[in-house]
Amino acid sequence: MTEFAKLEAVRLDEEKGALVLLDQTRLPTETVFLNLRDQEDIWQAIYSLQVRGAPAIGIAAGYACYLAAKYSPADSAGGLERDFIAARDHLATSRPTAVNLFWALERMTKTLEANRDEPVAAIRHALLAESHAIKDEDIRMCRAIGEHGLGLVKPGMGILTHCNAGQLAASRYGTALAPIYVAHEKGYNLKVFADETRPLLQGARLTAFELQAAGVDVTLICDDVAASVMKRGWVQAVFVGCDRAARNGDFANKIGTLGVAIMAKRYNIPFYVCLPHSTIDMRAPSGDSIEIEERNPKEVTDMWYEKPMAPENVKGYNPAFDVTDHELVTAIITERGIARAPYEESFRNMGLA
Repeated sequence: MTEFAKLEAVRLDEEKGALVLLDQTRLPTETVFLNLRDQEDIWQAIYSLQVRGAPAIGIAAGYACYLAAKYSPADSAGGLERDFIAARDHLATSRPTAVNLFWALERMTKTLEANRDEPVAAIRHALLAESHAIKDEDIRMCRAIGEHGLGLVKPGMGILTHCNAGQLAASRYGTALAPIYVAHEKGYNLKVFADETRPLLQGARLTAFELQAAGVDVTLICDDVAASVMKRGWVQAVFVGCDRAARNGDFANKIGTLGVAIMAKRYNIPFYVCLPHSTIDMRAPSGDSIEIEERNPKEVTDMWYEKPMAPENVKGYNPAFDVTDHELVTAIITERGIARAPYEESFRNMGLA
């Protein structure tokens, strides 16, 4: 196991009573861990992308809910619940698009409600157990996604990916990178092209970093090079992650994913979306129902350079995600199997009511 493989993006230090996050804004040049107890600090870490990726955000939210109960001064179940709900509702405002955030908050809420007649210590213990369960399930789900996705690749294939949906975005393996990691374990010698993914460069800073550390053959490309490598025949499949999928198969992922899907369609390259079932929002009929987070335009105009890269006071538009139409998707890979169109029917056959 490489030293990188031992790193965890998110975990709970029970002895210190802290949420431990690998600060992804400092990678790849620095490896810095944050030890957070205060709810406002955790909110800020999620909002500022110190922890990111839908599964990792869900895990962090689960632990944050437990810590809210742990540090509540309440000596009654009612008081503990009030403090829990205040923390939960605040966490829900940090990243509106990632459905795993709300999924984890709902799971923790149901756990509290199921134990509200128990002593305060027992409620805290139940919340701790549920937060650990969320992480443990994510590890199993990501490995299963990798195993299912393995059947869609062949040794020596060229794979293109956008943003980061690997170990740094989850607890282990990741989603879009899970088939790549499983294939690497089996000696498939895949060749991966990683889009740099502007404006926050998750592909350059994170995907290229973790794949290289794991010994995977990875080539970093500018976002606008993707069409060229496809046209040259260097890419035989595209694998991307997802922050929220609607029941018709439309899905939101990091900005730029829609363009990659359109290019893949043009060059007849299979386009696969990898996600745990918790990322599918069956309450959303289509991508039109997905709220898209808009971030500070300074991420476009000012980041990464010693001096601003754009004229002073120029207007900027900085959506964090775009929605890719289901017609552009070849298949959606989940831990329960591979879904194909019509996606709503496939999701229901997987047990997603």
